[in-house]
Amino acid sequence: MNLAPLPQLLALAALLALLPLTVVWLRARGASPRARLAALTAITLFLTFDLIVFGAFTRLSDSGLGCPDWPGCYAAASPLGARADIHAAQTAMPTGPVTWSKAWIEMIHRYLAMVVGALILVMAVASTVWRRRLPHAVAWPLATLAWVIVQGLFGKYTVTLKLYPAVVTAHLLGGLVLLALLTVQHEAYRQRPLAVPRALAVAALVAVFVQAALGGWVSTNYAVLACTGFPACTGQWWPAMNLAEGFTVLRELGRADHGGLLTHDALVAIHMAHRLFALVAAGLVLWLAWRLALGPATRVHGLVLLALVAAQVASGAANVVFQWPLAAALAHSAGAAALVGVLVSLVVRGRQEQWT
Repeated sequence: MNLAPLPQLLALAALLALLPLTVVWLRARGASPRARLAALTAITLFLTFDLIVFGAFTRLSDSGLGCPDWPGCYAAASPLGARADIHAAQTAMPTGPVTWSKAWIEMIHRYLAMVVGALILVMAVASTVWRRRLPHAVAWPLATLAWVIVQGLFGKYTVTLKLYPAVVTAHLLGGLVLLALLTVQHEAYRQRPLAVPRALAVAALVAVFVQAALGGWVSTNYAVLACTGFPACTGQWWPAMNLAEGFTVLRELGRADHGGLLTHDALVAIHMAHRLFALVAAGLVLWLAWRLALGPATRVHGLVLLALVAAQVASGAANVVFQWPLAAALAHSAGAAALVGVLVSLVVRGRQEQWT
């Protein structure tokens, strides 16, 4: 870890964050503090969703080690300052982890993460100043600030530990937690009570989060193609699996806990666990969608959930049938984030309905 480029990176993050902050200031000029914070939370939520999707692109394009140090790129604030090192690494390994394009992808991901962090810092400061006017405890924005710092550390160790699967998966889940924290605050500002079967919505949210964790484990262990064919796995409904080896969490990428290579049966176990739990998660979300579709005020929310589940099934199947195309993999990651956001929104709005 070389912190030499950190001041430049912080200055760049502040400069880039001025654009969304200016948009919020212009659109909410003269509005109440609550309205301003609502607008700032909305744009931060939008950028966080983009960050999650771009993070998936970084991982799926094998750019996670495009700059093999942290927080900069070969101790520079951008790949422009690391031309010689990148050229040397690419010359030595033309298809290796370090190339000109992969370095830019990795650093753009970091820049976007820093902008989100800067906006969350502004939210935390403004919320503390205006805490008496908030519809929720100031602990929420402060917890969000603390969590984005944790996410930054996950990002650091993703690089320094060379894509250690448990850390990469935790980084993915941390992004979803950040999305959820921002969604809670956004809905608190908007105050839109909705009659939602809240217990079912919570169950669906927990199931989707577990499914996202399993999906992250599939992706970080490169187990997507362990099964060919859909819905059967390589022509078998119950293939040979090694669950103990596949779900040993503390191990290096591609390695079993005894130091040898991860077996194919372990990769199949990882893949099949994601497929099988998808039945649970999809079942709960579809049940919730059906319940919502019965009410005139909630019908559109039920249809949205139905569309998201259908898209997830389609993109998941496409990943297997078409050998993990980038577009389908990105759509699958984006769909998971969208499901988490929508379900958190429904849970919060259902709670607001109980209070009214």
